[in-house]
Amino acid sequence: MFELTLQLALILFIVALLAGFIDSIAGGGGLLTIPALMWAGLPPAAALGTNKLQACGGSFFASLYFVRKGMVDLRSMKLSLMCAFIGAAIGTIFVQMIDAELLELVLPFLILAIGCYFLLSKKISEDDRQQVLTPSVFAFTAALGVGLYDGFFGPVLGAFLHWLLCRWLDLV
Repeated sequence: MFELTLQLALILFIVALLAGFIDSIAGGGGLLTIPALMWAGLPPAAALGTNKLQACGGSFFASLYFVRKGMVDLRSMKLSLMCAFIGAAIGTIFVQMIDAELLELVLPFLILAIGCYFLLSKKISEDDRQQVLTPSVFAFTAALGVGLYDGFFGPVLGAFLHWLLCRWLDLV
């Protein structure tokens, strides 16, 4: 059973501050918060949900910034947003259907794999910009896939999305 002591709350608060700092620079704070929440005793699905809830604030304000600056046209992204939302709902349902013990075994490897991938991957440059997919095809493939990933797991979503928008749609 999960018991929140003052010491545990302080540790989780410090991890959340560090994760928020990392998120504000490059994203990926969930790679810290999910293991910390699981270490604290939260079941895997609850740790993922708690991480997602805390990430929503940062995502909302980052999105609002880009929309206000005119860098994102919501009308042209309507289909992609709808597909991402549907994918996220499916991913969330799927993660709840997986046995907690299996999820507890898989999550550390998933966190390590995602962290290593972004640590060792080539950085995106202007040379990588190209439009490979039409907006509709992008919506039903990449946006749906990003939604599934975000609903199921989520950390480093912004980097995935940035890469997809740059590499497949030439939007970033």
